[in-house]
Amino acid sequence: MDQVALDADRLLGGSPDSALVLDESSLPKKGKKSVGVARQWCGRLGKVDNCQVGVYASLVYGSSATLVDYRLYLPQEWIDDRKRCKSAGVPDEIGFQSKSQLALDIVHHARALGIRYAWVGVDGGYGKEPLFLKTLDDDGEQFVADVHKNQSIYLEDPCPYIPETKSAKGRHPSLYKTDIPQMTVTKWASEQPDNAWQRITTRDSTKGRLQVDILTRRVWVWLDKKQCVRQWHLVVRRECDSQRTIKYSLSNAPAETSPERLAYMQGQRFFVERSFQDAKETAGMDHYQVRGWLAWHHHMTMVMMSMLFLLETRTEQKDSYPLLSCPDIATLLALFLPRRNITQEEVFRQMDVRHRQRQASIDSAYSRQSDG
Repeated sequence: MDQVALDADRLLGGSPDSALVLDESSLPKKGKKSVGVARQWCGRLGKVDNCQVGVYASLVYGSSATLVDYRLYLPQEWIDDRKRCKSAGVPDEIGFQSKSQLALDIVHHARALGIRYAWVGVDGGYGKEPLFLKTLDDDGEQFVADVHKNQSIYLEDPCPYIPETKSAKGRHPSLYKTDIPQMTVTKWASEQPDNAWQRITTRDSTKGRLQVDILTRRVWVWLDKKQCVRQWHLVVRRECDSQRTIKYSLSNAPAETSPERLAYMQGQRFFVERSFQDAKETAGMDHYQVRGWLAWHHHMTMVMMSMLFLLETRTEQKDSYPLLSCPDIATLLALFLPRRNITQEEVFRQMDVRHRQRQASIDSAYSRQSDG
């Protein structure tokens, strides 16, 4: 697994635009014997159901991405049932770790391995964890973390303090307080005038230039019940064609970081979803019939190896076939591997048709933008 990550770093690491993007993926499962299976939130189904959940890392550079690490999440009910764990082959030393703790393990392992990335990207499931963000900040990791709409912020340093004792009787005050009012990110964004929003092009896509409306401001976040206060960027992103679709993020990027750069960094989290899509549709990430701990990890390692091969092939062929996709490569393999039920000429003809259709779709999207 480490060698896959190092090979991916050779292709995607070492740039100011290289990012380690973390996210979880759930795979629906029946029964009770598959390792880690439990009734828990299943993002794929959009509800609580029987599933396995893994925490994954994707190394992203520009529009290229591939999975480089993973951890299987074991719910508390599994950790409490050592007989069940033993039956599934879970090592004795494995204890309970939350998903954010697993994510931190991935980050620490990536740094120890020498993976070269400039920042860490996470969604709101991790951004809502103050200790997770504090640990990244303390470790010197730059991050862009999505947060929920009820995230509290301060527009001035809250300067937490313990009130003075007013009487010799009773308990002495022990809880920190602040005299600075807090507000949610939603409330702050709703109070901004229309001309405060800045329209920014974050990247070119197959559907034209991707433009969003952005608000940024330096804010303070009180991370615990004591005196841990950090000043970070608040980034508010609104879709141009759907103004009710708003995303909020916090970033500890340097204070002088531009709104354009923050918008770009925030938008790169999209590519971990693309990694999952490629892994499931082409590399068989969700196609397995295994129950045990070791077998699950073997399968995910094979998926990572497959995705690395897909990335290397697309990188090598980008000049000749700039629109080469993972399904294209799978189709070519179906021809060139021993089982042949279609001619080589027909495979390339079909691929050429798909590429012309994709290019026409891209050209049409940019043409509509220019006409608009």
